[in-house]
Amino acid sequence: MSLFRDDGIVLRTQKLGEADRIITLLTRNHGRVRAVARGVRRTKSKFGARLEPFSHVDVQFFARNSELVGRGLPLCTQSETIAAYGGGIVTDYGRYTAGTAMLETAERFTDHEGEPAVQQYLLLVGALRTLARGEHESHLILDAFLLRSLAVNGYAPTFGDCAKCGMPGPNRFFSVGAGGSVCVDCRVPGSVVPSPQALTLLGALLTGDWETADASEARFVREGSGLVSAYLHWHLERGLRSLRYVEKG
Repeated sequence: MSLFRDDGIVLRTQKLGEADRIITLLTRNHGRVRAVARGVRRTKSKFGARLEPFSHVDVQFFARNSELVGRGLPLCTQSETIAAYGGGIVTDYGRYTAGTAMLETAERFTDHEGEPAVQQYLLLVGALRTLARGEHESHLILDAFLLRSLAVNGYAPTFGDCAKCGMPGPNRFFSVGAGGSVCVDCRVPGSVVPSPQALTLLGALLTGDWETADASEARFVREGSGLVSAYLHWHLERGLRSLRYVEKG
């Protein structure tokens, strides 16, 4: 029997029995973890209030084995709030749908429980913090998070130089299967010709150039979001259910 302590973001919850829940978290040191939280659905449970989606928490786990992730689910025995991002997210439809898509993305990119995914964890914490504070438009924050999640998982798209031969950009064509922008010699069937402004926007979101991103026109934001969605769908092999509800600029 072992005790573990970690901090993490609550990704989702599931009902278990009459009063319990299964809590899925993305943690700093143990990656994605599922744990049972007993009694949290009781009306007077302050413990349960801390374990809601979007919450950043310091959690103590009790496992029957020497490893946190094993045959059975560990118990979540204690939690302390680090940041309650949900308060600034759930009251606004745009933020809520964008945040929900972030949580689903983080879970999809951490499909092996117990494997550390520190970069993905830090990306999620930063994105939820920015979203809760309303520092930028919610759909821009989401697209930036999606692009950076793809990058840290080895699928970084290119929006300038050719993804196949490296020819310096800008290049006219874009192929999700080829890895982003491609030159005329490397274009493949199914390539599209996006506007230069949409590619500039996506490059800005990937690198954190918020001055450029915030100044983008709504039509280029919508075009860019379509490219991000298609690129993500290609590499995840199926789309995110939550993306259909996200408001576009």
